[in-house]
Amino acid sequence: MSPVSADSTARDIAAAVRAGDVSAAEVIEAALARIATAQPGCNAFRLITADRAREAAAEIDARRAVGEDVGPLAGVPFAVKDLFDLAGERTAAGSEVLLDRPPASKDAEAVRRLVAAGGIPVGTLVMDEFAFGFTTENSHYGPVRNPHDLERTAGGSSGGSAAAVAAGLVPIALGTDTNGSIRVPASLCGVFGLKPTYGAVSRKGVQIFSDSLDHVGPFARSVADLELAAGILVDGGDPSPFGRSPRIGVLGGWFADNADEQAVRAASAVAEQLGDVVSVELPLAEAAHAAASVITYAEAGELHIDRIRAERDRLDPVVRHRLVAGALLPADWYVRAQRLRAVWAAAIREVFDDVDLLVAPATPFAAPQIGTDTVVVDGRELPARPAVGWLTQPLTPTGVPVGVAPVWESERPLPVGVQVIAPPHRETLVLSALAQLESAGVAASPVAEEFV
Repeated sequence: MSPVSADSTARDIAAAVRAGDVSAAEVIEAALARIATAQPGCNAFRLITADRAREAAAEIDARRAVGEDVGPLAGVPFAVKDLFDLAGERTAAGSEVLLDRPPASKDAEAVRRLVAAGGIPVGTLVMDEFAFGFTTENSHYGPVRNPHDLERTAGGSSGGSAAAVAAGLVPIALGTDTNGSIRVPASLCGVFGLKPTYGAVSRKGVQIFSDSLDHVGPFARSVADLELAAGILVDGGDPSPFGRSPRIGVLGGWFADNADEQAVRAASAVAEQLGDVVSVELPLAEAAHAAASVITYAEAGELHIDRIRAERDRLDPVVRHRLVAGALLPADWYVRAQRLRAVWAAAIREVFDDVDLLVAPATPFAAPQIGTDTVVVDGRELPARPAVGWLTQPLTPTGVPVGVAPVWESERPLPVGVQVIAPPHRETLVLSALAQLESAGVAASPVAEEFV
C-alpha cells in the first residue's frame, strides 16, 4: 500500500513520513489532488485549505530533516465538519448566516490536538445546516453524496466527514454527534465511527447545536486509525479490558421493531462474533427518543432565536421551521425531558451490571436515495429523514460511548452499521470490539470503488 494512495491508513502515512520514505509534502499533494477530482462527485468539502496544508507539510518535512519528533500523525491529512474552528477561516456550520462573522482566531481544541500530533487539516466538510438533520441535503452547499452510490445520501449531519473518509480523501475526519450525527453517516457510508462518552472530548471552538447532547468524535476506515485519533482526543478513559468472556446484549423492542431485515442481521452477526449473546429489552427507549427530540429542539431553538427573528429568509426553510418549533416548546416539556433523561441514563447503567456491551443497528436501513420522502420498514411507511436516526437518538441522552461497525452483505451493495455500546468512559472496550470485528471480517471499510 502506497502512503499516498486513497486506501492509505493514517498509521502507514505517519510511519512513512517519520522514516523519510515519503515527504509530508508528497502526501498532501496527493490528498489535494484526490479531493479536487472527487469533489464534483461527492461534494464532501465546503472549504479546501490548500495553502495551510502545504505550509504545514513543509514545516513537518523541515523538522524531520533535523531529527525532530514529528508526532504520531506526522503528515496525515485530516478534515473537519464545518462546526470546528480553523484559525483564519470562517466556520459556516452548514449555513450562510455565520459567514458574516469574523474568521476564527485559533483552531478548535480537537483540531489543535491533531495538529500538535503532526496532522494536517486540509479543509472543512459539508453538513446539515446548524447540524439539524440526518441526511446532509444542504440547500446552501448542495447534498453530500454517498461515495458508494452517488445517487444516495451520505447521512448526517456529519455527512461530509463520513463521505470524505469513505472516498479515501482523508484517512481521518472529525464530526459531531447530537442524536446520531456520527453514527448515522458512518453506517450509511460504511466507515468506522466513534461517539465518545459525553464530555470526554473538548468542544472548545466547536459551534454548539444542543449543549446537553453534543459529542465530538472521529471517523476512520480502520479501527487502528480510529484508536489513534481517540487516543489523541479522548480524556479520562478507563483502559481496563474485559474481565471475563464478554456478555453481549442485543437490544430488542424499539431497536428491532424499527429496523429492516438487513439491519437486524447485521446486529446479530456482530453480537455473535463478540461473545455470549443475550437479549435485552429497554422499555423506555421510545420515550428516550422523544425526550432527546424535545431537548434538541428546545436548545437549538433557544440558541438561534435571534437569527430566526433577524435573518429567517437566509435559513433553509426546513431547518428554520424546526428552530421555530423548538423555540415555541413549553418549558415544562423541556424539564420533563431532562428528568426522563436522568432516569434513562440510570437504567442503561443498570443494564451494564449484567452485560459488557450492548449491540443494536445504527440505522434502520441502508442509505436511501437523495430526496427520498418515505421508506418502508416491516410493512410500515416511515418518514425517511427522521427515521434514519431513530435507532441512534435514544442512546445519546445516556452519554455512553458508542462505536459503529460497518457490516456488508455480499448480495447487497450498501452497508448497514451496527452500534457497539459500552459503559461511560469505556471507549477501549468499544475499540477492542471493533478491532475484533474488523479482524474477523465481520466489519470492513473499503474505499468506494469509484474513488480508488
